[in-house]
Order: sequence, then structure tokens, then C-alpha cells
Amino acid sequence: MKLIRKLLFPFSILYGGITAGRNFLYNKGWLKSKAYNLPVICVGNLSTGGTGKTPMIELLVSYLKENYKLAVLSRGYKRKTSGYREVLVNSKVEEVGDEPLQFKKKFPDITVAVCEDRQAGIEKLQSTSELVLLDDAFQHRKVKASLNILLTPYDSLYADDYVLPAGNLREPRSGAKRAQLIVVTKCPDNISASNIENIKRKLNPRSNQEVYFSKIGYGSEIKAANQSKPIEYLNDKKFLLVTGIANPKPLISYLKQRGLTFEEKSFPDHHNFTPSEINSLKTHKLILTTEKDFMRLASLKDVTEIYYLPIQTVIINGEDANFKNRINKSLRKFH
Repeated sequence: MKLIRKLLFPFSILYGGITAGRNFLYNKGWLKSKAYNLPVICVGNLSTGGTGKTPMIELLVSYLKENYKLAVLSRGYKRKTSGYREVLVNSKVEEVGDEPLQFKKKFPDITVAVCEDRQAGIEKLQSTSELVLLDDAFQHRKVKASLNILLTPYDSLYADDYVLPAGNLREPRSGAKRAQLIVVTKCPDNISASNIENIKRKLNPRSNQEVYFSKIGYGSEIKAANQSKPIEYLNDKKFLLVTGIANPKPLISYLKQRGLTFEEKSFPDHHNFTPSEINSLKTHKLILTTEKDFMRLASLKDVTEIYYLPIQTVIINGEDANFKNRINKSLRKFH
């Protein structure tokens, strides 16, 4: 632990005690969690961002959208509105947030909504939906999810981390007990069987928990609003990579492995680009960004060639069918 984090450790003990006390009250039923007559699947994490929640939600949508009237409910982080709001394909990022807009543009036939009060959001959706996916709601204990999926990145396992501010955990590691499925995300392509077993031992899942491993799958094409090109289009070009995500390192590493030549500008996660920043980006002829950031930067298309590289969650070691079956199993009691 770095010196500054060691100095902050007493505050972590205080913060961890407060969050653990809150969990204790919910676990005992002294604070109430509300269950619903329709299935609710929660995707979340113990740490602060960068665990792969967005591609996991998209993977679940791809599994379930043909068999259910599906809704995705998100807080709409950094939006400039409040309360319940349904996301439309032509909504603005400022109104609904970047990730909910990404969900809606990618899956226009499903319902996507934002509401900081997840109970209120579900109550709005339950009359028209058969299943609700909760994005980033693991700490939202007022809702009792049918299934909790907890994500932890390969290079930053919650088992190795500490509670804020000394570490990056929103609550103590013991909170992982609430999950039925734990997914280790962003694994390397060549992860060994022994490494997988070591991680499982470190996470020490309970008998009712299953652990899966996933990696980032990168698209073979780069996409813009109305066109796409093979990723090889970038091979002989210099471009600017613009990222406003929690951890751009895997993307940077992937592009370097492909031998591409680029500059890189990183911004904080969910960054609201200022007019001056937009103007500075306009000086670049070719920009590559993430799909989430493209929601905020699409206006550059009029003056700059701008594309995003799609990603997806890939369950590794041939476990995709088992993972999907485990999701479906959790839904059977509602039929």
C-alpha cells in the first residue's frame, strides 16, 4: 500500500464500519429490501468503476431479449436531469447519461430507463416489462434482486483491495457474500488453469456461489454513426485515441499489440467534454474512441473522422453455455 493510502487507512476503517453496519441492518431485516413479482438481475461491483459492467449488461441483453420484454434500469450517472426518465434513441447524453444511451442505441427494441431511486424505477417499469436488469446497483440494498452478479477485474481483485479511501472498495469484501455469480473480468487471452484456480482460492467463494472468468472481445470493425470500416483501416494511419473511461489500459495495450501508431488523450470516467476540449479535438483528422465516449463526441463527425471500437464480454474456457444456463435457472421460479 502506498504511503498516502496508509495515512488514509484509519478513515477506511471508519467508512468500512459504516457500510458494514448498514449491510448488517439489511441482512437482519431491520432495514427493508423490496422484492418484486418480476425477475430483477443486478450487475455491480465492490470497487469504484472499471469492472466491465456495461459489456456485461449487453451480454445479458443479448441472452434474454428474445424471450422477455426486457428493461434496463440505470442511475444515469452524471446526467443533468433527475427522477425517472425513459431513454429514447434520440435522447441527449446530458439528459440520460452515456451508458444508458449506448444501451438504447445498440438495442432500440428494449426499454431503457434512468432513475436514481431504483425502487421507483422498477415500479414504473413493472407494468410493461417482464424482466429488469439493474446496472451498477449492488450497493442499492432497498431492492432485493432475484440474482446478483458481482464483477471483479483480473488485475484488481476485490480480495486484494481495501475500502475507500485507502483502497477502491465501496464496501468491505464481505459484501461479496450477497452475490450468486462472481465474474472475474478482463482476463488475459492466455490465462492458465493454475492461475484460474489460484484466483478462485483467493476469492474463496461460498458453496452457493459460482465463479466465471471473462475477457474483453474487440470488434473486427470500427464504427461511426452511419458507417463502419475494418479495423485494418487504421494500419497505416496516425490517429488520436480519446478515452473517458475508468481504465483505458487494456484498450491501449490491444491497439499497441496490433502495431498501430497513435497519440492518446485520457479523461476521467464519464467525462463531460468542455467546449474548449471539443475544439482542441477538432484539430485531429482521425479519432478513435470508446463506444461510451462516442455518445458524447458524435458531434465531431461533421469536422473530424471519428470512430469507436466496439467491445463485448466473452465468457472464457467454454463456460458461456453454463453461464447462460445459470442465468436462465434463476428465472424459472417466475414462470
